[in-house]
Amino acid sequence: MAHTKAYRVKDVALITGVSVRTLHYYDELGLLKPTDRTAAGYRLYADDDLLRLQQILIGRSLGLSLEEIRRALDDPQFDYAESLRRQRALLVERLTETHKMIAAVDATLSDLEKGGCGVDFKAVFDGFDPEVYGEEVEARWGDAPQYAESQARTKRYTEADWRAIKAELDAIWGDAAEAMAAGKSVDSAAALAIVERHRLHVCRWFYDLTPEMHVNLADMWEGDARFRKTIEKHGAGLTAWLAPAVRAAAEVS
Repeated sequence: MAHTKAYRVKDVALITGVSVRTLHYYDELGLLKPTDRTAAGYRLYADDDLLRLQQILIGRSLGLSLEEIRRALDDPQFDYAESLRRQRALLVERLTETHKMIAAVDATLSDLEKGGCGVDFKAVFDGFDPEVYGEEVEARWGDAPQYAESQARTKRYTEADWRAIKAELDAIWGDAAEAMAAGKSVDSAAALAIVERHRLHVCRWFYDLTPEMHVNLADMWEGDARFRKTIEKHGAGLTAWLAPAVRAAAEVS
């Protein structure tokens, strides 16, 4: 698509809602470089640049890291129309899931308003319900003693238990995001300590997680967009930082 208009950075910010600081950051990363500059050095964006920004924003909403998005957009074989079709299908799938969640919330509200006590508290916690992956987990590890142990433990958990589990995990992910943002390497003492906290979290609440099994779990984080989406609510690119940290911890254990 040939560009037909030049936009200054403040114009792009007003049109898209993306902050000027973020646009400057994308430029520094080489993710979204303006097509031209004025004689005074001000950035000038074209229509093609705004289309690329749309791809970036859609990719981010789907849980992709900035590096994954950059690689895709810079691929000579990249097809905008085909990418939009794939993204639309994923967004429709997400919309279907959102409608199901809204229905669950409505049902819970109805129960509460009627004074009922049959609330499914696990469904209250967005992004943390072990049953979401129940069929997949059972298919992979249904015969493993850890699976049976996890099933037995979670059946006994109360509302307070689930709140404690979520709070503990959120704290771990939050600290991991801070360490990543601070530039800590994946094999640093800080990263290894966070990995161990996560391993012990699983041991405490679900099953005995060995370092070797932790690596398998990290592989799932990277390979499944649902896991990445949950983890990266705490920081963009966090999965790509955490998984190697888990592997580094396993090597020194």
